[in-house]
Amino acid sequence: MEKIRETLRDSAVARWTALALVAFTMLTGYYLTDVMAPLKGLLEEQLTWNSTEYGIFTSAYGWFNVFLLMLIFGGIILDKMGVRVTGLGAAAVMITGTAIKFWAVSTHSLDGQVWNILWLFPMKAQVFMAALGYAVFGVGVEVAGITVSKIIVKWFKGKELALAMGLEMATARMGTALALATSVPIAKSLGHVSKPILVCLIMLCIGFISFFIFTFMDRKLDASQAAYDKDNNVQNDEEAFKVRDIFKIITNRGWWYIAILCVLFYSAVFPFLKYASDLMVNKFGISENLAGTIPAMLPFGTILLTPLFGNLYDRKGKGATIMLIGALLLILVHSFFSLPFLTHWIVAIILIIILGIGFSLVPSAMWPSVPKIIPERQLGTAYSLIFWVQNWGLMGVPALIGWVLDKYCVTGERITDSGLTVHTYNYTIPMLIFTSLGILALVFAFLLKAEDKKKGYGLELPNIAK
Repeated sequence: MEKIRETLRDSAVARWTALALVAFTMLTGYYLTDVMAPLKGLLEEQLTWNSTEYGIFTSAYGWFNVFLLMLIFGGIILDKMGVRVTGLGAAAVMITGTAIKFWAVSTHSLDGQVWNILWLFPMKAQVFMAALGYAVFGVGVEVAGITVSKIIVKWFKGKELALAMGLEMATARMGTALALATSVPIAKSLGHVSKPILVCLIMLCIGFISFFIFTFMDRKLDASQAAYDKDNNVQNDEEAFKVRDIFKIITNRGWWYIAILCVLFYSAVFPFLKYASDLMVNKFGISENLAGTIPAMLPFGTILLTPLFGNLYDRKGKGATIMLIGALLLILVHSFFSLPFLTHWIVAIILIIILGIGFSLVPSAMWPSVPKIIPERQLGTAYSLIFWVQNWGLMGVPALIGWVLDKYCVTGERITDSGLTVHTYNYTIPMLIFTSLGILALVFAFLLKAEDKKKGYGLELPNIAK
């Protein structure tokens, strides 16, 4: 006879409250991730950055994650130390990186200085220090992301898993949308391009407090699970994570298909958002003050659609098919953005809305599919390895786009509202690069669906246990 029938996660109020707390932490992280995207023009005006320097700064997000393997170490720490210690540490790292970035952009002590990085690469000191802060932040936010993914699996496995992941992603995307919509008004109203970063720093401190509150709930969940297991003679036969499990993950073909699909898809979306406001100014003739509002429609759309598609996956399945459709929409949007004769702002809005649908489809099915392929004890490392692969794209593609713009796409000059002269650009080649990434994503979505049919992972089956 069962003495305890439920654990804390069986309480709908408890698990959704836990989700809200960690999702808010991710919202604050995503706000900082994209807060500089609409400020490219102001960076050129106020700090005299060019497109290549902006691209290097943006690519710094993945420096430590890729070259120092910080994401992989973060995943191992997550599987060894648990979600509470890892999550608090990640939130603290985000705050530290943001503080460095704010100092670099706001101080005058670096004015006019050029440093030789590794004695080979001359770079403005201000650009390097801002990039360094962004790189530190990138470690924190990516480790926080894999931690939250494992938290959701822990609290929602066998329940509304994809819906929960969809709602978490939707909440995080609110941070992106707010960044795109508010960073220019904040910078202009407060008089400097650094002020939106200060707002981010304050928000991240609040996000740290939110995650700290969650740790008490998670500790209570562990206690209730232990009591349930003891009173009902449940034996936990699952082995603890071992470093050699990494080999098992990277020899799993299904995992590789998801990882490559992830890097291709996100590399065609997030780097695009870094340049989308500048695209609106240069291609569609939208004023700099309003240029961020159209790209902001993308994450606002995902706020509604990602949970909707996640709920569909939970109840009806078809995860691999959902990813295929998302990749097709990605190709459609970027190929139309590359057409030189489509320059009306209504076209831009329609394409952003369609991209938002595609951006909702793929993540809503991709992340909940990983637990169907990888055992739970390996999930932290599996997610971290996927994020590591993803960071190659998030690091390389923005730098590539910035270099291409300066090298091949300068069309002339324009006078800003402040009376300064900046370059104008033709975005056809960058949009063709994004289109090619979408085509490759479609190929790997087909390969994933074929592998699921062969191995029987259940990607086309519902997540909710009957």
